[in-house]
Amino acid sequence: QWYQRRVRDTKVVEDLSALKLECEEHGVCLLEYKDEGNLARIIELITKDLSEPYSIYTYRYFIHNWPFLCFMATVEEEIVGAIVCKLDVHKKGRYRGYIAMLAVDKAHRRKKIGSSLVQKAIQTMIDHNCEEVVLETEITNQAALNLYEQLGFVRDKRLMKYYLNGVDAFRLKLWLK
Repeated sequence: QWYQRRVRDTKVVEDLSALKLECEEHGVCLLEYKDEGNLARIIELITKDLSEPYSIYTYRYFIHNWPFLCFMATVEEEIVGAIVCKLDVHKKGRYRGYIAMLAVDKAHRRKKIGSSLVQKAIQTMIDHNCEEVVLETEITNQAALNLYEQLGFVRDKRLMKYYLNGVDAFRLKLWLK
């Protein structure tokens, strides 16, 4: 599986604020969440794409408790993608990761940015002894289903009328161990 390999052709550089970035050959850099200065752009990206209206408190719940599981993708220092996750103890003391939000600016889609963000988050979860990762996505969101299934996620269950707009969701799961 992809998550058992280390990313090749990746270099670590530092930007002016001393954040460590991973920059791929095509100019997309991944960086960790730093502070609330990043929050407005993350909210803007996610609000455009996801059907659920999240309050500022929802973002802060995830980002303040698990800042090491929030990553942004940048192109020429502009934030063009973001992933927000958490890691909790689940059944029998096992760690379960959760992908709460993923968004990529429409102008930068189809460049593997979403895949890179998910892979970075999952690798970080693995580094923290995570055994499985779950998420929900609308059954009508074929692009998201394709992305996650290409990364090894499987459809675990259908959640009827899960979203406020009345659309069903699939819970997707990736077993790491």
